[in-house]
Amino acid sequence: MILVTTAGKVGSETARLLATQGVPVRVIVRDADKAAALEIEGVQAFNGDLEVPATIDAAMRDISGVVLVTAAAAPQEVNVIDSAVRAGVKHVVKISATKASAHSPIALRRDHARIERALIASGIGYTLLRNNTYMQNFLLAAPGIAKTNSFSSGTGDGAVGHVDVRDVAAVAAEIAASPSAHAGKTYCPTGPESLTGTEVAAVLSQVLGRTITFHPLTLEQQKHAFINAGLPEPVADDRARSFALMAEGELDYVTDDVPAILGRPARSFEQFARDHQAAFSAVRAAA
Repeated sequence: MILVTTAGKVGSETARLLATQGVPVRVIVRDADKAAALEIEGVQAFNGDLEVPATIDAAMRDISGVVLVTAAAAPQEVNVIDSAVRAGVKHVVKISATKASAHSPIALRRDHARIERALIASGIGYTLLRNNTYMQNFLLAAPGIAKTNSFSSGTGDGAVGHVDVRDVAAVAAEIAASPSAHAGKTYCPTGPESLTGTEVAAVLSQVLGRTITFHPLTLEQQKHAFINAGLPEPVADDRARSFALMAEGELDYVTDDVPAILGRPARSFEQFARDHQAAFSAVRAAA
């Protein structure tokens, strides 16, 4: 049986895919509605808390492999790794971040690097998925795009090899189900193309049938946008600085990891936009 540690975007989709393939899968869930939805699809939902090692140990019973995914909460993920060691788990797929490094100027990436080091030091078989940024992040801007036909970010003229969450989940599920060929490897899943904000706007314009425009933000403007969205100032500053690095071209790369592992092309941003077309038009439709 495979344990998926959270039921967020990647975790839920990974669990569903494993269940569809007939692989027994358990996911740690704290939301009753989400648990019910997963159980309908054949996923075993477990009410646990990653802050409480005893509940992780209970979730780890009869588990041979783990898909380790959280919001980069290092203490929680280290708790899972320690529990996996106690349970004799054979392999862990760690959902990590692009450019994870102990020396990164970005705290989130340093946290991922700390978790990676703990996993490697544990002696458990592992695979690291250092994903590029998710296409699904654009869904956070979807209401604004629907209302104003525009979006803004601090990525400037920097291109990014955005990857669809569904492809990351498919890669994680494939590796978790058959880990032997992937043990000790690090992959960097991306989409098939690297796009600037202006190019993303052009794709959205084509798909939605109306002109969408992109407005670049300075680092300070992006930081204040995050603060206005409710993020604490240190987190807002950290994320704004990661966007500034994107503007410098740091995430302007693509890999063939998704097609190499799945045997099919990675989803394009155009496909993502078509699949979520309603979200980018919801406010206009309701108006």
